[in-house]
Amino acid sequence: MLEQMTARLDAHGSSLLLRAQRQQIIASNIANADTPGYVARDFDFAAALRQAAGGPAASAMSLTSQGHMRPGNADPRRPDLVFALNSQPSADGNTVDLDRERASFVDNAVRYETTLRFINGHVKTMLSAITGQ
Repeated sequence: MLEQMTARLDAHGSSLLLRAQRQQIIASNIANADTPGYVARDFDFAAALRQAAGGPAASAMSLTSQGHMRPGNADPRRPDLVFALNSQPSADGNTVDLDRERASFVDNAVRYETTLRFINGHVKTMLSAITGQ
């Protein structure tokens, strides 16, 4: 019974963890915008959330032998980082696009806040159901 009540909270909790990690990555990209040779990083949030929820990964590969290396990261709380696509090459090799990073930062922050509000609303609903109000 309790598992049914907290299942949504678990999904939102995973989402919050991934959003916080993505915010750190984006902040790191912005902080290194003037670092020569720095390559911007990011991860596929939707695929990481699917993996954290126990769903199939975006590119599920089959293993034919126990000796094979597992593709990707086994820990869903640590998504695989990829290099962000470079839209404006720079002379020093830096691939950070500040406009894109700032927009991603704000979008991720708004989505983080939205998830917090969903959790808050769900907890309030559960408390009112428990107390009978």
